[in-house]
Amino acid sequence: MSNPAIVKEYSNGEVTIVWQPAKCIHSTLCFRSLPQVFNPQQRPWVKVEAASTERLIEQVKSCPSGALSYKMDQANSQAAAPKTEVVKVRLAPNGPLIVQGTIEVQDQTGATTIHTMTALCRCGASANKPYCDGSHQRVGFTDQ
Repeated sequence: MSNPAIVKEYSNGEVTIVWQPAKCIHSTLCFRSLPQVFNPQQRPWVKVEAASTERLIEQVKSCPSGALSYKMDQANSQAAAPKTEVVKVRLAPNGPLIVQGTIEVQDQTGATTIHTMTALCRCGASANKPYCDGSHQRVGFTDQ
């Protein structure tokens, strides 16, 4: 598992994409949906200049684990003002609980983090509880 202290940031001057590799469950949604930006075979693997700010934000919001997030750069901070939203929760088949919407999560150490999208472990095998780390695949977790 990745070091939880590692956080990488990639900015285009309007938005900064934040990557926390310890949270990644390797869903591949980022690089399958926006390969010109997200390419795990290259370094750096995130090329924010390859897409519009709007498209970057749209893709980051679809990250099921919360490993990718974004923050608006100073000049655009008003554009990122939080809006009241409905938190959506869905069960990924044979996988994690996907929570979309602004939530605050407290981990086993008492530390809290705010997420707009995250995947929470349902199988009990994650080494990164309460977050999913993909262990459901290794242990053969099923909904039945």
